[in-house]
Amino acid sequence: MSKKPMQRRDFLKASTAASAFTIVPRNVLGRGYRAPSDMLNVACVGVGGMGRSDVRGVADAGEQIVALCDVDWASAEDAFNSHPDARRYKDFREMFATEDDIDAVTVTTPDHNHAVITMAALNANKHCYTQKPLVRTLGESRRIRETAQSKPNLVTQMGNQGHAGDGVRKMREWVEANLIGTVREVHMWTNRPIWAQGVNRPTDLHVPPHTLDWDLWLGSAQDRPYHPSYAPFSWRGWWDFGTGALGDMACHIMDAAFWILDLGYPSRIEAETSRLYRETAPKSSRVTFYFPAKGNRPEIKVVWRDGAIVPPRPADWPANETWPPWNDGGQLWVGDSGQLIAGTYGGGPKLLDESLMARVTDNPLEERYARVESVHHEWFDGIRSGTQAGSSFAGHASGLTDIVLLGVVAQRTGGILDVNPDTGEILSDVPREFLDPANRDGWG
Repeated sequence: MSKKPMQRRDFLKASTAASAFTIVPRNVLGRGYRAPSDMLNVACVGVGGMGRSDVRGVADAGEQIVALCDVDWASAEDAFNSHPDARRYKDFREMFATEDDIDAVTVTTPDHNHAVITMAALNANKHCYTQKPLVRTLGESRRIRETAQSKPNLVTQMGNQGHAGDGVRKMREWVEANLIGTVREVHMWTNRPIWAQGVNRPTDLHVPPHTLDWDLWLGSAQDRPYHPSYAPFSWRGWWDFGTGALGDMACHIMDAAFWILDLGYPSRIEAETSRLYRETAPKSSRVTFYFPAKGNRPEIKVVWRDGAIVPPRPADWPANETWPPWNDGGQLWVGDSGQLIAGTYGGGPKLLDESLMARVTDNPLEERYARVESVHHEWFDGIRSGTQAGSSFAGHASGLTDIVLLGVVAQRTGGILDVNPDTGEILSDVPREFLDPANRDGWG
């Protein structure tokens, strides 16, 4: 009687368990070479735009890309050419139904389809990496968190790459060493939006490019005619598709504070915005989060600014230096006895006390937090070791995304949002569509 061929995944599990399978050392195979049997099979969903970076990240980590999926094959051309042996798909549902040997999936699509694709990957028992923000709405965040919690064997990672960087770890070591005293405020800013926000829906008619499957691009979003104001670039400013400048960049800029200060949920959020539009994010805003005292730390005020609004110039900032030091955005931490600044991703941290900065540069603090090669390497290392990555869906990623999305809700109301700091429940009256709108029929 013939036997069913053993699948690659079963072979690897059996070999590991029996310790009967020896992988040839890489130094024997050649520098940088990884035996195919030692590679993870990865499928990438969304491979144009930011997706190109994640495809490169997977390849640079030495894994095997077996499938590429994108609704626009013109946008996907670079990835297709770089990985000619990978199977090609337009519909992720077809990919999951067809491919039976995928170990891990990356999701790099517009925000509105993050949840439906991520949930499909988790339900198919695939390790998953999803770009920031993890999801578009608070309801989606809760469901992804609960699903990830129910599948602890799946290693997950959100693509807020700064969390895997040296800068954020250095900032934590400095704060824990009390180099700026007790932190009371953190100010954040970004040059976004660099796409249209604060506009009404267009009414002129356009035909989608012939390479783009518009119905698949809409995915879970409600039906509407194609317009170049949405795709391929400006979707972030539309509430049905994205989360505006705050949702785009706060998962990067707020990441360090959320982790280092153990912020948890705020108790109150105050939003000041430019004119509000029903379907798009405001052109500019200032959103203030109040996080209550927790453990040994006092209440902390976090102020977010977008639309080219920046914090006041610190009194001890050198007169001959431009403020702010980064055009794209950054963060300013204010403690009882000092201040520090860092870039959008936590890079280039600097103490404003020049003499103290000089001493720390000459005599660096002990590295208490392990450095990693990249956000993709950390995810793959976690898959192999069975440990969660730093920005896992059940933990850091969904918690941080919740805070950002609470700020988005406050933006949309243009006022004050009261929150239960223990549960994250919104105590103010807000429309349901701001929290958990219905998906289009057939999309979960």
